[in-house]
Amino acid sequence: MNKKKIICILLAVVCVLLIIWQPQKITLKIGIFAGSNWNVPNGDCYQIIDQVIERFEKKYPMVNVEYESGIIKDDYSQWLSSQYLKGEEPDVFMILSEDFNTLSALGALKDLDYLIQQDTQFNKDDYYESALDTGKYHGDQYALPYESNPTLMFVNKTLLKNENIEIPDNNWTLDDFYEICKQITKDTNNDGQIDQYGCYNYDWLDSIYSHEINLFDDDGDECYLSQESVKSALSFAQRLTELNQGYTVTSQDFDTGKVAFAPMTFAEYRTYKPYPYKVKKYSQFEWDCVKMPGITQKTGSEVSSLLMGISSRTSYEKKAWEFLKMLTYDQESQENLFRYSQGISSLKTVIQSSKALNMLSDEELGDTQVDLSLLNEVMQNTISQNQFRKYNSALSMMDTQIQNIMRNWQDLDLSLMSLQNEVNEFLRE
Repeated sequence: MNKKKIICILLAVVCVLLIIWQPQKITLKIGIFAGSNWNVPNGDCYQIIDQVIERFEKKYPMVNVEYESGIIKDDYSQWLSSQYLKGEEPDVFMILSEDFNTLSALGALKDLDYLIQQDTQFNKDDYYESALDTGKYHGDQYALPYESNPTLMFVNKTLLKNENIEIPDNNWTLDDFYEICKQITKDTNNDGQIDQYGCYNYDWLDSIYSHEINLFDDDGDECYLSQESVKSALSFAQRLTELNQGYTVTSQDFDTGKVAFAPMTFAEYRTYKPYPYKVKKYSQFEWDCVKMPGITQKTGSEVSSLLMGISSRTSYEKKAWEFLKMLTYDQESQENLFRYSQGISSLKTVIQSSKALNMLSDEELGDTQVDLSLLNEVMQNTISQNQFRKYNSALSMMDTQIQNIMRNWQDLDLSLMSLQNEVNEFLRE
């Protein structure tokens, strides 16, 4: 065989090997839903995702990221379940709070702890602890917070001004809250019926958070309903209700300016405070939000988080982890929550950044007590409950019966002990 033929054969072999060994472009599937997780209007629901995909594909040219659009939140759980059943679930996806425990318990989510430990570019301490904890199941990290939404207290400034009552500052306590509600609640037209009210929609769980109470043990084997602090929390909520002398305050009372206070999420505040939504909702009075009152000045409130995780069956673990980080841990992505969404970042560096402050200021919120220092304080002091498979079911069982106990003024000692035994039996089944 002459030299020329040998060279041609070698070149042909090299070409074949190059074709065989050439990296193949992979497709990373993402699971998201349209609209806001917080049930408020959002016309830019895909904006952040699309920008992250563009940056990610530029950084990793051999990765194609795709998602199915048009899935609304109400249909998302069913859609995700059907994808799992077909073995076609996305590699990275949003997780509704009501689905997290079930997905974790069934092994559908990848345990992220070892990915976190081996990644020198990731520090879980950069997150607010309470937000990060919402993605833990039995102490293991199965998801990261993509967006958070703390609860604040709505304040009807006009109503307080008419009663010569100063707007509470962000260090107010439950005692302050009750005393103002007591002053506000009255019959203003002397017809013998109360027509002005202290608060609306402040329920027993709000009081539980305000009293810094954990309802369950770490493993979800036992609830603590009979403890004195729970009785104190329920008694406080009953005292507030008692001010209304049997009348149930309605949303219409609240919307027409007859109520001084109501818990409100930050997403609602951002949606309805600025123009144009303020001309359609709560436009008959001036209003603002402050921190939820607590048993002490540092007591926190509830925070909800939209989580994101990785399928335990993904074939692209490393790339899925990098994409999850770019959504939930990347500074630029998380700052964009202030521009395109209504919640806030769970990262301390974002909440404390001047860029986020500027974006919040650009929303023309007017004269307001809500700023990043308040949000930082709220996020540092929020309360997170332990997560386990039966958490949502147990909480629903408790909610129904506790509302009945409070409505009928049943003996708290006996009723809570009986309910505790019932819930514990359910938890141990």
